[in-house]
Amino acid sequence: MTSKPTDAEFAISIEDARRIITGQHDDPFAVLGPHKVGKARYVTAFDPGARRMFAVVSGKAYGLDAVADAPGVFSGKVPGAKPYLLRGEDDAGGQWEMDDAFRFGPVMGEMDEYLLAEGTHERIWKVLGAHVIEHEGAHGTHFAVWAPNARRVSVVGDFNAWDGRRHPMRRRGATGVWETFVPGAGDGTVYKYEIVGIDGKTMPLKADPVGFGSQHAPENASVVRDITGYGWDDQQWMAERGGRNARNAPISVYEVHLGSWRRKVENDNRMLSYRELAVELVDYVVDMGFTHIEFLPISEFPFDGSWGYQPVGMFAPTIRFGPPHEFRDLIEAAHLKGVGVLLDWVPGHFPTDAHGPGRFDGTALYEHADPREGFHQDWNTYIFNYGRREVANYLISNALYWLEEYHIDGLRVDAVASMLYRDYSRKDGEWVPNKDGGRENYEAIAMLQNMNVTTYGKVEGVMTVAEESTSFPGVSRPVDGGGLGFGYKWNMGWMNDTLEYVKKDPIYRKHHHHQMTFGLNYAFSENFILPISHDEVVHGKGSMLEKMPGNLWEKFANLRAYYGFMWGHPGKKLLFMGQEFAQAAEWNHNISLDWACLADERHAGMQRLVRDLNRIYANEPALHVKDCEPDGFQWIESNDSDASTYAWIRRGGENDRPVVIISNFTPIERTEWQCGLPHAGRWREALNTDAGLYGGADRGNMGEVTAVEDGWHNQPASARVTVPPLSTLILTFEGS
Repeated sequence: MTSKPTDAEFAISIEDARRIITGQHDDPFAVLGPHKVGKARYVTAFDPGARRMFAVVSGKAYGLDAVADAPGVFSGKVPGAKPYLLRGEDDAGGQWEMDDAFRFGPVMGEMDEYLLAEGTHERIWKVLGAHVIEHEGAHGTHFAVWAPNARRVSVVGDFNAWDGRRHPMRRRGATGVWETFVPGAGDGTVYKYEIVGIDGKTMPLKADPVGFGSQHAPENASVVRDITGYGWDDQQWMAERGGRNARNAPISVYEVHLGSWRRKVENDNRMLSYRELAVELVDYVVDMGFTHIEFLPISEFPFDGSWGYQPVGMFAPTIRFGPPHEFRDLIEAAHLKGVGVLLDWVPGHFPTDAHGPGRFDGTALYEHADPREGFHQDWNTYIFNYGRREVANYLISNALYWLEEYHIDGLRVDAVASMLYRDYSRKDGEWVPNKDGGRENYEAIAMLQNMNVTTYGKVEGVMTVAEESTSFPGVSRPVDGGGLGFGYKWNMGWMNDTLEYVKKDPIYRKHHHHQMTFGLNYAFSENFILPISHDEVVHGKGSMLEKMPGNLWEKFANLRAYYGFMWGHPGKKLLFMGQEFAQAAEWNHNISLDWACLADERHAGMQRLVRDLNRIYANEPALHVKDCEPDGFQWIESNDSDASTYAWIRRGGENDRPVVIISNFTPIERTEWQCGLPHAGRWREALNTDAGLYGGADRGNMGEVTAVEDGWHNQPASARVTVPPLSTLILTFEGS
């Protein structure tokens, strides 16, 4: 006589149960959770720690039968349709209750599914990642991740003993996305994804590529962060920032590495938090007259020594300084003080750390499979596959994320040249030509163009900036005109040429005179920013002060003259932290800037100079309104190589007074130097880098010069000017 089957055997087969306990079931939602068998509701559950299992409905417990030869699998009839809890018991008398993740339906909508599959979902962070929500009457977290080639994806964490069999996820059709709702999981929950590849092998646990938070390094799991509900109070700034980012605006950027700007030396040398930086850094930037702060990358990264340039958590502000809302506090504090915030954004590559996006689902998903396209030899990193629509969508959406969710005012895109060229830093035979046999990376170009079109089109008033070190045409020209669509481009050529010049002993400078003038041949071909960035003060290059020749007094004088030249030159300005007070040592990311050196008047004088340069740059329209237009610049003297002296005019709008800049890069005072000027009358010495308050010797013109109608240098008037050694003068026209 055949024995009567148990309730468990009505709801789940032995084969399905065994596949559940081995983590090999292709569709666990088809067998776990509540299911109709005839007109009855059966509940099937898996808990490897339980010896007995009950479904609890309105306080009444219904026992579930253990499935034979499948330890931890239980199933049984549960009357009614009301929600239930699962109660587990072990042989030691332990008892616990939990909601059943398998009783909940999908969260993703059909439109999200369609756009994700198409690779056109502009805001993927609204769907993917980990979101704290209420779903079907329960509080918990919705997890969703893209892994199209995976055989199984599970979310794991402390909530399920990091057991990938406990919360396998639901595959969403052709999207390649897997999702599940975990009731009870909330803000602060630590998690990763356990992925079984198409070959049946289990990958190393992966952090969430769209996670909003991470653990402190060296721990590297993702952390659920509820990023909703921040009450922004920067509406006035947001409405006005378009004018602050415009080509005719004064833009002077203070580039900052948050971990080493200032540390609490008395408190175990700890880094400042976002909230401390919101006061100390923002107030300092305001006092110094910088218009924008640019942060080195803050997208979560595993290795401090990468300075953020090898990101793993592209959607997670690094936890090193605090959680996401506190990062927002820093942004808002800057905005309330009238300062814009730029982020360094790194879409060019990502590290090979096992928990990162590399080989995410067992295949080359985010990166190219061919190392000639997908591996960066210089940095030992993976290169994104820009030609894959989902990857391009991921990056463009990430750019939009920082601008929308964190009110970031602009993105400085790192290492653009490495993206534009397939043969970047590669020898013959080590790269794959494009479809036309050339070296241009069409897919990367298209991604950057689409990123710029999307960000400028969706978010009002922002800017994008390219760090692009070649002569690629049209970097800051509109996409519809064939350009890449950036707002600005770093002028790397100007930086290299001028630094090479000022590093030389003045006796040799006359032989290299036009290194200082050459940049004007192309100064208006792009919307340029003049950058003295972190790259110039690392890896043995020394500090800006140490680059300068001569004795210590001459070093300071050279640097003051160079900064004056830079602020008078067409182009927006950028200076890396510490260089505003001429830190003597090369930058070290592990320690604070050398603030103690400000006790030395030479360093304090340099700081005062940069503060005043920022003020005059902002207050004199002629110095910024036409930074990017050729009719805002005219040489007075560009060929006086024997004296290593330069002079030029800056002009603004029709009603703006002209400004004249004169630089002397020799240690010889030029007295009675005849300088052509556009108007006769009084010219005020608005700034003299040799002034005593800057650390100079107070040589100059007693505050003003008088121009007479005696033409010189192809100008209708001229004046006899004293130009101190190693100095720059800024003269403003005060009238007849």
